[in-house]
Amino acid sequence: MTERSTFLDTPQLEPGVTRIWLIRHALVEQNARLMLYGTMDVALCPDSLAAQTSMYQGLAARLPRTTAWYVTPLSRTQRTAQAIQQAGYPVTDLAIEPGLLEQDLGEWQGLPHAELPERLQSPAHVFWPLAADEVPPGGESMVQVCARVGEALERIADAHDGQDIVVVSHGGAIRAAVAHALGVEAETALRLSVQNLSVTIIERHPASWRVVAVNEMPGV
Repeated sequence: MTERSTFLDTPQLEPGVTRIWLIRHALVEQNARLMLYGTMDVALCPDSLAAQTSMYQGLAARLPRTTAWYVTPLSRTQRTAQAIQQAGYPVTDLAIEPGLLEQDLGEWQGLPHAELPERLQSPAHVFWPLAADEVPPGGESMVQVCARVGEALERIADAHDGQDIVVVSHGGAIRAAVAHALGVEAETALRLSVQNLSVTIIERHPASWRVVAVNEMPGV
């Protein structure tokens, strides 16, 4: 048996390992859920914020104590991060990273879900509103999101090499992060379930990335 430790043996980081904790933002308000909101700056659902206290407390207890916290330019990630810290995590500055934004749906943002199929050039992905390689007018495909997110992950991992990093981001971007860590295509990553307030953990080792956990639900 090897004496080399792994995450399953100890939560401490090995030398040269950078661990990124990816949290999907909380549930957005009801009207926004009726449409494709992509990179629109929609508000969180106030009822869910009030009802999910145990989940925020679970996140505050679960996440590592680190000064490296990242959010996106959208208020739903920033408000989620603030709610976690208010639930018992030491107040930490939030750095904004645009590279971790949700998929930009361009001219399709704001459309009711029922109006999207007639605009698609290819059949929608079974677990996503559109195919991984479909590019909305004025927007980006999930293939492009994976490339963008991968670049952002490498950038923040370089900035905090050998540390824990907390990122509050979006469902599409977190799937893209897993695609980057596993070296799989966007179409495959879209088969993952990434729920609101779930935790996904990836690590960058000297030789490769790896995935530690996907869609973990603290406080449940």
